[in-house]
Order: sequence, then C-alpha cells, then structure tokens
Amino acid sequence: MDVKKSLLLWIVVTLAFVACGSNHVGHVAYVAMAGADQVAGYKVDGSGKLSQLSGSPFSAGSSPSSIYVHPSKKFAYAANRDGGDISLFTIDSKSRALTEASKRTTAGSNPSSLSMDSEGKFLFVANSGTDNISVYSIDSSTGTLTEVAASPFPAGSRPIALTVSSGGKFLYAANANSASVSAYSVSSSSGQLTAISGSPYAVGVDPYSLATDPGGHFLYVANLESRTVSAFTIDATSGALSTVSNSPFEVGANPISAAIDTSGKHLYVANSGSSNVSAFSIDSSTGGLTEVTGSPFSAGSTPVFAAVDSSGQFLFVGDQSSKIYGYSIDSSTGALSGTEGSPYTTSSSPSAIFTIQ
Repeated sequence: MDVKKSLLLWIVVTLAFVACGSNHVGHVAYVAMAGADQVAGYKVDGSGKLSQLSGSPFSAGSSPSSIYVHPSKKFAYAANRDGGDISLFTIDSKSRALTEASKRTTAGSNPSSLSMDSEGKFLFVANSGTDNISVYSIDSSTGTLTEVAASPFPAGSRPIALTVSSGGKFLYAANANSASVSAYSVSSSSGQLTAISGSPYAVGVDPYSLATDPGGHFLYVANLESRTVSAFTIDATSGALSTVSNSPFEVGANPISAAIDTSGKHLYVANSGSSNVSAFSIDSSTGGLTEVTGSPFSAGSTPVFAAVDSSGQFLFVGDQSSKIYGYSIDSSTGALSGTEGSPYTTSSSPSAIFTIQ
C-alpha cells in the first residue's frame, strides 16, 4: 500500500512539474515594427513556425528600427529612430513577455542600428542623423545603460548599420552616404572606440547592411544602389580589412540586408528591389562567394531585412507588406525552402528581428 501511495505521489508530482514546465517559452523571436511603435513577440517551434506570444505586441518608443537581446536573455533594447532614444525591456524568464523600463536612454539623432559584444558589456548605437556612434556600458543586473567616456564617436556620413566581430574586439559601421565602412578597435575595459589604420574603407554606393561570420574572419557589405556585396577579410590582430578576390559580387536589385548562418558557411542577401534572397556558399579559406543552386529565392514584396535564427536552422525575411517569410536552411547546400504557415502576417511593417532560444 505504501509503495502504491509513493508511486501515485511520484506521478502527481511529475505531472505537476511537466505542467509547470510547459508554461516556459524557450525559442522566441522579437520583431521591431517602426510604423506601429511596437515590438512583437513570437514563439518559434521546431519547424520554424511563428505564433504570437501572450501580451504581444509590446509598446516601444517612436519608430523602433532595430532590436537586440542581451546574451543573458534578461534584457532587450530597441533603437527608436524618430524618438532619438533607446528602450530597455526586461524579459520574463518563463513567458518571454517584454516590459519596458520607465525611462528611455537618450541617443543621437535617428538611431538606426544596434550591436553588442558577445559578453554583453557594451551596447553600440549607430546615429544616422548625427553621423556618430554612441557606446553604453550595460549594468549586468538591471540592464541600465551608461554612456562611456568620449561617446559619441565620429563615423562617416549617415552610419546606417553596425556589426561587432567575433570576440567583440572590432566594430564596423556602414556609412550610407559616403560609400564607406568605418572600422574601430573596441577597448575591452572601457568600450571606447579607436579608428583602425586604413579606415574608412571604400565600398559600393549606399552600403546598407553588414555581416560577419561567427569566426570573425570575413566582413560582407550589402551595397543598396550598386546591386553588389563587397567582401573583405579581417585581420585577426588589427581588425584591418583587405578586399577578397573578385569582390564585389553581384546580387539582386537594391540589396538591403545581409546575414550569415551560424556555421559561417552561407551568406544570404535580401534584395528589396527584386523581392528575393540571394544565397551564397562562403569559401572558408578566401571568403569568396559562390551562388547556391536555386538562388535567388522568392521573398514576397520589397523585403527589408534577412536574419538567421539563433538555432541556425531558419532564415526570416520581413517585407513592407507586413509579412515575415520563414525558410528552412539546408545545412549542406544552403538552399532555402518555405516553413509551415509562411508567410506570417504582422500588424505593421516589420523593421528588424532578433531570435533567442
């Protein structure tokens, strides 16, 4: 009898534990929607299908154009382009719902892009209206931002995109109006930026997006008005850039966003003018690009971003018709195939996405 009671108790406790565990949302995507002043949250299931989080969408500042999640998964930040400030959100550990802090952090004019070092010590903000980059230290307990000494740091004309190389040693900024990329070394202690010798580097007309591979070996720049991608190798010691042989590489019309898969084997470029995605294999030795069989892949109407999911299995592409297109990535070939339920409708045009597991 005691054995039966013990077994029954074990079953009840186990079921209760499973029920509680089922309330935990793990794999999620946060989508900035500039036109609605909101950030939407979605669950991402094992097939890449998106379903809205409870309480989503969440209010943000004026025209959130970029979103970034802290490595701790406790905080998220949104750059509010028209508000000239940064929203801090706390992330509920179970539901993954967002709650915005009562006070926003002032940035420069038209903050357009966010990036962060891998340890989550510093947040970098491209201010496209004031031609500079703001740098903030991050309080690991509260997520609060404090601007570092000497910030903001000068950039080229209209810095529109940022990326931090692997390890957080170097920061790169795409300057849309000066057809260049600015390169900086990042102080690991203070977060201060120092221009790298040779910077800025010339690229195509209207560079609009940057992508680095996970190993920090290569940098790719989508040139909106040149229909090309510029490719560079990154010097591991200095951060200096050297042009890859045969660069720039041709893509579709108005390439607006570039993303690399988590293995570093494939590059994806969303072409807003031709409404498709160009896919390339990356030569691991040279950084050269070879177009994937079947590329370009159709991507709705006027895509505005492409982002590889944190799991490395999926690519998400947002377009101006208030939709997000989901694709499964063939890990061997890099080819794309639509996920179940794609495209997913959003309440407003999406401007950026960030996923976590």
